[in-house]
Amino acid sequence: MMQGRVLIVAGSDSGGGAGIQADIKAVTCLQGFAMTAITALTAQNTCGVHGVHPIPLDFIRQQIQVVVQDIGADCIKTGMLGDAPTIETVALALEEFAPDVPLVVDPVMVAKGGHPLLAQEAVTALKGRLIRRAALITPNLPEAESLVGRPIRTLADMEAAADDLLALGARAVLLKGGHLAAEERLMDLLITPDGVTRFESGRVATTSTHGTGCTLASAIAAGLAQGRDLTQAVARGRDYVLGAIRTAPGFGKGHGPLDHAHTVRPFDRL
Repeated sequence: MMQGRVLIVAGSDSGGGAGIQADIKAVTCLQGFAMTAITALTAQNTCGVHGVHPIPLDFIRQQIQVVVQDIGADCIKTGMLGDAPTIETVALALEEFAPDVPLVVDPVMVAKGGHPLLAQEAVTALKGRLIRRAALITPNLPEAESLVGRPIRTLADMEAAADDLLALGARAVLLKGGHLAAEERLMDLLITPDGVTRFESGRVATTSTHGTGCTLASAIAAGLAQGRDLTQAVARGRDYVLGAIRTAPGFGKGHGPLDHAHTVRPFDRL
């Protein structure tokens, strides 16, 4: 049964592997209801981002307004925002139309192929306007390095960065350790004022990792929207993403998309 309304504020990925497309697939395949406010259109495939077309700010605000005022939201997830004016617009709209709705911030800064998706001057705006009010932020290591201003190269560095990340104001941080290539196991840290919870899993040898960050943040948002506590939502989200990586279809010449629909049972059409 469909349960949990998730509003996703992010950019579109024409290749279907990341961004709004991945967000909708993840929420839907976890039996939530996905809604969107699109911040930018991208010409994108598994090899990289080839063009970005920003959406007018007043239209971003309008998308948020009409969706929340009619359908409502149980959780909001932000992804690619691009620049400080967009961040400010989104922050003001959320304050006006959804001030009490839990917010999951995926601080999207760099695409898988290395293309910058968040202008450097917007990092300060992201910290001050969205991260500060978030129920959870989900940075990978390069994003966390930008947020705390120092390298994070080891598991010990991740643990040492916990307090600084939490000091940014979010109620919780999921620090993702996928970039620690030297580590045989994949380690993520869920950081809250009550302490640090480790999530550990085996690595999957694959190039089909496009959109993993978007997918994980949206999967967690779906769990929160459905009434799961944070630890449960993170655990289910990680399991979902690992399953989607293991069953990835292998499309494209670069970093391929995940199998978001691996949770959907097949059926025969009459």
